[in-house]
Amino acid sequence: MNHLPSSKTLIKWSLILASFLIVSSILWNTNQFFKKFKSEERVKMEVLATAYEKFNDADLDIDVSLEQKIILSNRSIPMIITYENGDINRWANLDVENNKRFTALDVDDRLYLSRQLQIMIEENDPLVVNFQLDNVNITHKIYYRDSDLLNRLQYYPLGLLLILFLFGTIIYLAFKSNKIAEQNKLWAGMAKETAHQIGTPLSSLLGWVELLRLENVGEDTVQEIEKDVSRLNTIADRFSKIGSIPKLDTHDIVVETDKAFDYIRSRSFKQIEFHFNTENDKPIFVNLNLQLYSWVIENLVKNAIDAMQGKGKIEIDVIRQNSYAIITVSDTGKGINKRLHKKIFEPGYTTKKRGWGLGLSLTKRIINDYHKGRIYVKKSEIGKGTTFLIQLKLDVGSEM
Repeated sequence: MNHLPSSKTLIKWSLILASFLIVSSILWNTNQFFKKFKSEERVKMEVLATAYEKFNDADLDIDVSLEQKIILSNRSIPMIITYENGDINRWANLDVENNKRFTALDVDDRLYLSRQLQIMIEENDPLVVNFQLDNVNITHKIYYRDSDLLNRLQYYPLGLLLILFLFGTIIYLAFKSNKIAEQNKLWAGMAKETAHQIGTPLSSLLGWVELLRLENVGEDTVQEIEKDVSRLNTIADRFSKIGSIPKLDTHDIVVETDKAFDYIRSRSFKQIEFHFNTENDKPIFVNLNLQLYSWVIENLVKNAIDAMQGKGKIEIDVIRQNSYAIITVSDTGKGINKRLHKKIFEPGYTTKKRGWGLGLSLTKRIINDYHKGRIYVKKSEIGKGTTFLIQLKLDVGSEM
């Protein structure tokens, strides 16, 4: 079966190809322009050398105003004229006064001109000027380097490449963001469909619970079954809320945290010690979505149990601190390396062989995005344990 590429794939590769062609075209044209400009500067210096030669070789009664004008017209190309032995005679368009003799300059200026001469020797071939002075053949050499404008032109492609690189990065991030958004929609759709599919057998199970009561089955057994059915209903409700904005209501976070903690505690290993602490059992009111918040506590406690491999101590503290409710979940597990404190909240990251790496990422999204709070690793030591901290703003109105 032939698989044709999607329109988005074609657009992506078309943009990449177009970008490559644009970059290639810019580099080629800039290179050609640079060569042409450099060639024109060479021609300009050859004309200047000819004018310089005629100016020095002319008789006193010959008009050399044109040659003089050509020589003085060079105001952009740095140049140095030397004697045949290499000593510096004159210079132009350099950061040294032109109306002094080389030997009259201070040491710094002479060193500067010597360095500039070396650059010119390496950059361009000299122009040789021959003329007669008092029937003596004189030879001068004109050295020059590229003008500042030509030098700046060399960096023009780099600037364009940087702009195109930034543009390409923005396109890549846009595609990536779009892909992530599509994946999020897919996961949200799957979660809602799962919740919908679970709904039918749940209704049936509730009916069976009532039937067990009518058959006089032990009430303790029926209540435990009812708790698990209620638990399945809660899970279905959580999945149905993924991808939508949950409703927040005012609740006592002390009571709700204890409830979520107690559910896991009653179904965990006996080798684990569970401790729940609060400030004199005083209520602390916060705007919560109960299903999602209990999911957060359960995820953190389950991660703690996994980190301790079924043996150790888990402690939850709920306190009021200024205008916030602070919830800390501590364990005596294997700890988390400091460089992973932020990475563990990324979707897909997991240290478990069978894990999906979604628990802590969902936890962070529930706290940060839905409840406008914060969650982070407060402290962790390898081999000693980890403490997660949740910070939620108090509902001030409910306490007045």
